Amino acid sequence: MRLTKFTHACVRLEKDARAIVVDPGVLTEEPEAYEGAEAVLVTHEHFDHFDADRLRDLGSDIYTCAGVAHRLGDLGERVHVVRVGDRFRVAGFEVSVVGERHHPSHPDVPPVDNVGFLVDGEVFHPGDALTVVDAPTLLLPGQAPWLTVPDMIRYLRRMAPRRAYAVHDGLLNDWGLKVLDDVLAMEAERAGRQYRRLRPGESVDLS
Repeated sequence: MRLTKFTHACVRLEKDARAIVVDPGVLTEEPEAYEGAEAVLVTHEHFDHFDADRLRDLGSDIYTCAGVAHRLGDLGERVHVVRVGDRFRVAGFEVSVVGERHHPSHPDVPPVDNVGFLVDGEVFHPGDALTVVDAPTLLLPGQAPWLTVPDMIRYLRRMAPRRAYAVHDGLLNDWGLKVLDDVLAMEAERAGRQYRRLRPGESVDLS
């Protein structure tokens, strides 16, 4: 499986000349993220993970939570609502759904729906949540208004994946990215594992 990271929280997964895309939001402007993708998986409705206009233009099937599906009611059978515990197969990938709610982000605002996607038992994209699941490869939220560095490290240690690639970094300037890189490097050295940030457009092959 090949994993390619695009701007912010978006990743493209390819296998046997087929592809799916997870969380292409408003910040993800690279057209190559979507080319030939048979399905789009959306964890939740926030703009940095979800772009309704682009999804309408793509024509791909969409797998997502009830909150996002409600906003795409005009797309009919293209939209598939998935919930924690569901499993489905799309574009040759086996996908398990894990998690139900966004991490708390404001004391006065209830968390929105948020589903994480475990793909082929290998790659886990949690969206904006710190859901714990057994996965060799974690797409780690690297920065967010709802996330502190201690929370991120505690989550990484609880997950203890073989490798973790930081995503969710589109709101950081160059100094913020350097801080994130340094934190990941320290934790990688402590754990003796591969923990780092993928740059937009960078690909890795997973086995």
